[in-house]
Amino acid sequence: MVEKEGRDTVSFGFREVPREAKQGLVRAVFDRVAERYDVMNDLMSLGVHRLWKDTLVDWLAPRAGEAILDLAGGTGDIALRIRARVSARVTVADINRQMVERGRDRMVDNGALAGIDWTVGDAQALPFADGAFAATTIAFGIRNVTDIPAALAEIYRVLAPGGRFLCLEFSRVTVPLIHRLYDAYSFAVLPRLGAAVAGDRAAYAYLVESIRRFPDQAAFAAMLGTAGFERVRFRNLSGGIAAIHHGWRL
Repeated sequence: MVEKEGRDTVSFGFREVPREAKQGLVRAVFDRVAERYDVMNDLMSLGVHRLWKDTLVDWLAPRAGEAILDLAGGTGDIALRIRARVSARVTVADINRQMVERGRDRMVDNGALAGIDWTVGDAQALPFADGAFAATTIAFGIRNVTDIPAALAEIYRVLAPGGRFLCLEFSRVTVPLIHRLYDAYSFAVLPRLGAAVAGDRAAYAYLVESIRRFPDQAAFAAMLGTAGFERVRFRNLSGGIAAIHHGWRL
């Protein structure tokens, strides 16, 4: 579902909330789940999210010395993968301070602080100069943004000419049998898992609902084109459970 510009309300899962309230509601969700976020990602996806993130970085093909921005980078999964491959300079930006702090702690534990900068910032108003980055990534974060077109415009602005944008996000399942199983798993199992492991059923019910409200692959590709990105492509993962979108600023 594509939110219409100028509306006074926006979707927060299956609920409609005042536009100005969504950011605070989303922040509260991630404040509550930050401590168990990585564990829940493994449990919810049976570890497959790791393969999806590897595929994202494969497509990114980072080069040594590049300045790369990872938005909604939270606990540092993408930054770690990039730094494991090349000595790029990665800036992790997340609107949620709890997630940033969790990510920094994780890097300390892994001895991987070098080459990674951390910023608390809003994707809709990025605190970076025009053309500051050779590439920008975002994994499982764009659907939580209140104004997605505004975020895409900001991503375009901070990319240098010739820069590229890659977005990994849950999408629309394209295989009928997988679709039925995935729906059953999402609505029946994931909220219960969130209650049992993270102590927060409501947060994981929201995350499932937000996936269903997010635009499908073609609609999101069109949004990238409207934002100015060129040569936009997408690649389905696991039958469309997730998809990677790629676009260039030329």
